[in-house]
Amino acid sequence: MDISTNTTDAPPPIPQPTVTGQKQGARGAARPGDRIFLGLSRGSGILLLVIMAAIAVFLTYRASLAISKDHGNFLTTSEWNTNLTPPSFGIAVLAYGTVVSSIIAMVIAVPIAVAIALFLTHYAPRRLRGPIAYVVDLLAAVPSIVYGLWGALILVPHMTGLYGWLNDYLGWTGLFSWDDGAPRAMLTVGILLAIMILPIITNVSREVFRQVPRMHEEAALALGATRWEVVRMSVLPFGRSGVISASMLGLGRALGETMAVATVLSPDYVIHLSLLNPGGGTFAQNIASKFGEATEQGRDALIASGLVLFVITLLVNGAARAIIARRKEYSGANA
Repeated sequence: MDISTNTTDAPPPIPQPTVTGQKQGARGAARPGDRIFLGLSRGSGILLLVIMAAIAVFLTYRASLAISKDHGNFLTTSEWNTNLTPPSFGIAVLAYGTVVSSIIAMVIAVPIAVAIALFLTHYAPRRLRGPIAYVVDLLAAVPSIVYGLWGALILVPHMTGLYGWLNDYLGWTGLFSWDDGAPRAMLTVGILLAIMILPIITNVSREVFRQVPRMHEEAALALGATRWEVVRMSVLPFGRSGVISASMLGLGRALGETMAVATVLSPDYVIHLSLLNPGGGTFAQNIASKFGEATEQGRDALIASGLVLFVITLLVNGAARAIIARRKEYSGANA
């Protein structure tokens, strides 16, 4: 008997995928709306780079004109006399005051802002979250000059008690020695700046904490974690990069704040070790107070100090980006 191969049980052929979808995707990418959006997006990025480069070139050119005529050392000289012949000016006092006041503001504002953000997202009753969040948002909308007037009329007169206490118990350190002068000093400026940057850091941190995956918190609760342990193990690691970004936004405003500092601070061009004695200055405050009456040489000198502030801001932002890049495992985008 002839035995032949049985082909009735052979599996049916597997259908091959078509490229219709790919062709449609290719055609979709070539639509006019997509091309317009791509061009606008690319043009916006290029325009931003051009603007930043134009600002840098302008500041560098005008600063070079001033520094070439400076009789002192621009980085280490404390005095600011641009009307002398030859002029002598430097940024030592301004750089010291800008950095110190910003550090004071950050030390005060960041812990309080993170605590407020955690309270609003994980602890506050629902009926309190809305009003408190509204008040925080309202603080961000207050103009700088209003903060300055409040600081000069309310904050400064009420700082004498704190200054006296710090002098009595911490005056031996030198940082908190006080000679009974008006409390228009770096500590007062730092406290005022902390109040001003508090809503910025709070709002950004609050939105970051709200994006924590619910399953992470529920998993920690299922393992028996307390509410604080949930915050410590799930919320803070997830939002760490966001808190750093929020802090850098607040630091940017603290570095460049003008009117509030000019209203509260009693400026001079001497570096004071104590944070309680009147005096000092910042880049923004010096530019605001000197620009109106400055000569052409004086304006170039002020622009040179603005260039230094511009570089400091770029370095701060670059450092923040480096910190975030080193901790990508805590980024919400990678969660």
